[in-house]
Amino acid sequence: MGFGPFLRLEELTPDVALIQALKERWDPECHAFLFPWGHMIPTLEDVVRITGLRVGGQAVTGTTYTSYQEPVEWLLGLKVRGKRSSLVHRTTLQASLGVASARHQTGESQADYMARLTEDARAVLAKEEGDAADRDLRRFLTLVIGKLIHGTRGDPVGCRCLPFLEDLSTVGTYTWGAALLAHLFDSLGTSSRETGVWEYYHLPSLGRGVARRRSAIPLLQRWRFCRDERSLRRQVTLIHDILDTISFSHVRWTPYVGEDDATQPWVERGRPYFGRDIWLHCFNTVVPLHHWLVARTLGLHQAVVEFPTRQRAWERPGRSFRGIQQVIDWTVRVREQLDDWERRGKEVVSEATSDEDYFRAYARRYGAQVYKGTRRPLDPEGQISSLEGVLHSNIQQRDDLQAVVDQLWAELDRAQQMVRGASSSREDPGHSVLEGQLASAVTRAEDALAQLQEREQELRTALARTTTLEAEMVELRLRPEAAEVARWRQEAEVEVHWQQEVAEAARWRQEAEEAARLRAEAGDLRTQLGEERHHSDMLRSEMKGLERALALVGRSRSVTSRSGIPSGSARHYLTGSSGRRRNEEEERRWRERAPEGSETGPRAMAPPSPRPPEGTWESG
Repeated sequence: MGFGPFLRLEELTPDVALIQALKERWDPECHAFLFPWGHMIPTLEDVVRITGLRVGGQAVTGTTYTSYQEPVEWLLGLKVRGKRSSLVHRTTLQASLGVASARHQTGESQADYMARLTEDARAVLAKEEGDAADRDLRRFLTLVIGKLIHGTRGDPVGCRCLPFLEDLSTVGTYTWGAALLAHLFDSLGTSSRETGVWEYYHLPSLGRGVARRRSAIPLLQRWRFCRDERSLRRQVTLIHDILDTISFSHVRWTPYVGEDDATQPWVERGRPYFGRDIWLHCFNTVVPLHHWLVARTLGLHQAVVEFPTRQRAWERPGRSFRGIQQVIDWTVRVREQLDDWERRGKEVVSEATSDEDYFRAYARRYGAQVYKGTRRPLDPEGQISSLEGVLHSNIQQRDDLQAVVDQLWAELDRAQQMVRGASSSREDPGHSVLEGQLASAVTRAEDALAQLQEREQELRTALARTTTLEAEMVELRLRPEAAEVARWRQEAEVEVHWQQEVAEAARWRQEAEEAARLRAEAGDLRTQLGEERHHSDMLRSEMKGLERALALVGRSRSVTSRSGIPSGSARHYLTGSSGRRRNEEEERRWRERAPEGSETGPRAMAPPSPRPPEGTWESG
């Protein structure tokens, strides 16, 4: 069915920091990574060599439905999560295969765990036959395709592959590797294993992967992740710093040269699709593979191209599109892109003799976007990237010309040996002509080499000068001019003065509140003082009344003693007048406290009776 090499892969711990750094450099407009040395894209050759999945055959496209409840019940005997869903619980699938309870035991190695898991699954599947065996096989393939190839986040497993599993005899004819690459482009980071190993091969200077088995196939088995105890953000920053400063010569554009393809038949079957611009299909996802942006992976020079943008219509390259949740026949809707796949796309060719023009256009288009680290000097116009690219292109041309010069020198030496072997008296004029032509060609090659060396030196000087200028620009930006500093100081003084005024206003407000409080207290004290004065006046009047009463008592006693009136009547008179005065005082105070118009209150006490009570008369 075409999954054999892929299913033999062992578990590889994903390099999360590397994946995160790559995601930050992914350009969704052209479906490519942006590096200082240009675009880089995982290709179909990378997929087939790393995973062993098939990249040639029928496109993984067809009809998508609003609900997969019927095919899931019919082909798998299970249920989806909802009425309008294409997802099945992973644990439900595992339980149907008899491996839901298989747990990783303490101290058990990964190899032992996988061996035990495989043995349990085989024991369960061996008991099935006929339609039951086919149903179990579909369940297993759904788990592999929906979770491993087209990974979904979380526990659910996608079931959009079920229409392709109805006829098990045709499963191996579909290009699952191309579908994986389309899914990777559409949601970069989900298929993290393949992306990480791709980086291990093309950028070995990062040192993120450790080789473990150099002859294993597929190539995914040759690497393991080099663990790093530093924080994720720190690792990502260090990776960006390395990518920003890595030498162009350390980038491996053709890492698979020298591989023994005879041991990898899946590579030979997919070779007709290598090095071609082509549309990739994955159910309801259709994305372009812009191989013409990475012609250097084919050993060619990169020509100037029109970089894709999102302003183009979906029918043209540079745009990914999806269907909405409705029944759609993608073989009709994307007929043009499907025909492109069936024609195997368009072969990538390049007539460029150097990468210089491409580097200049790349720097103008992206500028400082290609730098993500912290060590790189400011390069808003992309001058450093452009000069580095031009320098690298000239170095490549110099190496090519050096190889031509060496070859011409070798031919010249052979011609001279031929000339020496001939008799000096019978010198063949043809040899002299040939020797002269060779010498002329060597001279021209040496002149071109000298010019390239001069050009290389000029570019190195320009690159150093640009780097120095950029560093000076950064330093100048960190040292503001005196006028700017004076303005900042003036603004700071204004700010301080304003803060002082705000504090002074707050203090005045507090003092005004305190004065109002004191004024209210003074009013209260003034009221109390008035009451006390009134009370003292009343006491003074009572004292005067008492004094008059005493005087009257004294006179009444003298009169009584002369007239014989009992003294008790005088005492009764004094007592009655004192009580009367108290009643009048209480009534006046109650009237002051009672609200105006109130008719309630204590009744006025009646004046004492002028007749004294019995027993109060003094006996003669």
